[in-house]
Amino acid sequence: MTVAGEMRQYQVVGRKAATDENPNPEAYRMIIFAPNPVTAKSKFWYFMRQFRKMKKTTGEILDCVEIVEKNSRIVKNYGIWLRYDSRSGTHNMYREYRDLKLTGAISQLYDEMAGRHRTRPRSIQIIRTATIGAGELKRPNGSQFAARKVRFPLPHRVSSAKRGQKALSDRTFSTVRPTTYFG
Repeated sequence: MTVAGEMRQYQVVGRKAATDENPNPEAYRMIIFAPNPVTAKSKFWYFMRQFRKMKKTTGEILDCVEIVEKNSRIVKNYGIWLRYDSRSGTHNMYREYRDLKLTGAISQLYDEMAGRHRTRPRSIQIIRTATIGAGELKRPNGSQFAARKVRFPLPHRVSSAKRGQKALSDRTFSTVRPTTYFG
């Protein structure tokens, strides 16, 4: 599994295939983070083999739906509990991220775990996720942005143009240095 772009959240429901002995077997539901529905179904069968005596050849997928977050305009704090396999063993971990959506926080998690711990996406298992209030944050990096009156000053801005457009001065080259202090 590769993580290209933002991860998506899927609800996958599956069960053992119906037989004459058991015409209505018990259904299992999982919330899985994956880049596409095919990978989500594959991860569902991976976990079902671990937890129950069931695999893809003896089971069936009843439903696979993408879960979309309702309010994705407010920045929230997310706590993520996970386990991952490293070169030396299996480790449990708790991480905190700030993002607009849970899927964005999960994407940050996969990127950071690849950078800091050289962890492949296939070796990360997300145990639990939660939205956390500002007072419940444990890590100093997230709590510095959770203050009520946090400000983001913009020092030393350069008034330049976007690619393919002329600058504000309508000249490509200039004989004076740009003014970066507008205070």
